[in-house]
Amino acid sequence: MYKSKFGLAIVLVLLALSGCGKKDSSTAGADASADSGTTIQFVTTQDDKPLVIDAKLFDTPAAKEFLATGKNPYIGNAEAVAKGKKIFQLYSCTQCHGADAKGQVGPGLIGPTFKYPKDATNKGMFETIWHGTNGGMGAKGVGLMDPTDPKNGITPDELLKVIAWIRSMGGVTGNE
Repeated sequence: MYKSKFGLAIVLVLLALSGCGKKDSSTAGADASADSGTTIQFVTTQDDKPLVIDAKLFDTPAAKEFLATGKNPYIGNAEAVAKGKKIFQLYSCTQCHGADAKGQVGPGLIGPTFKYPKDATNKGMFETIWHGTNGGMGAKGVGLMDPTDPKNGITPDELLKVIAWIRSMGGVTGNE
């Protein structure tokens, strides 16, 4: 009986030790990514505090590439740009930013100057749209747009397509 308890204790200790040092890659704000080992670190537009987005939401090759590099692979992709325009209209972005994203009640989005200078980068624009602003725009990210419905809101892949469409309207690509 003593040997079996001792053996069980050894097994449990070994199992516990095998989990030590492993990093959780379940959030975009974590230090590890399943594919590349690193991810970009998101911050809120409101106050530059860390913005944690579940890495599982980055479920397409393009979204995974963006999470790893901060570059939007949809820039210049005509099919993605067309889809981004439809998504922009679907989420009523036109009501504030105008049909051509040049501004209306809300600011213009095409640059070269931006209300939030970080929006000159795709990462910055992603953060602004995902989590919202102090200026009246609510969060659009899935699970944030309507906290009572965790599936409501724009996905990372959809948001990258919207950004690709916005970038197609002006001279800023955001991937510089």
